Amino acid sequence: MDQIPIADLKFEAALAELEAIVASMEGGQLELEASIAAWRRGMELMQHCQAQLAAAESQIRLLENGELRTIDRATLEGE
Repeated sequence: MDQIPIADLKFEAALAELEAIVASMEGGQLELEASIAAWRRGMELMQHCQAQLAAAESQIRLLENGELRTIDRATLEGE
């Protein structure tokens, strides 16, 4: 099965794949070679997710004129 290039994955898809990799590794379902390949893919997925989160934070800073603000849950839900 061909894997989707990590750069093409949206955050949610990358995170879901990373969670699946972790579950399979924790469950001892992989042989050594497959575990090493899964670990490498997982590290790349983690870095991809971190980069997307950093980009989102930068966008928020731009929207808030460079100032990070704490927003409570009620504000986010429009209450």
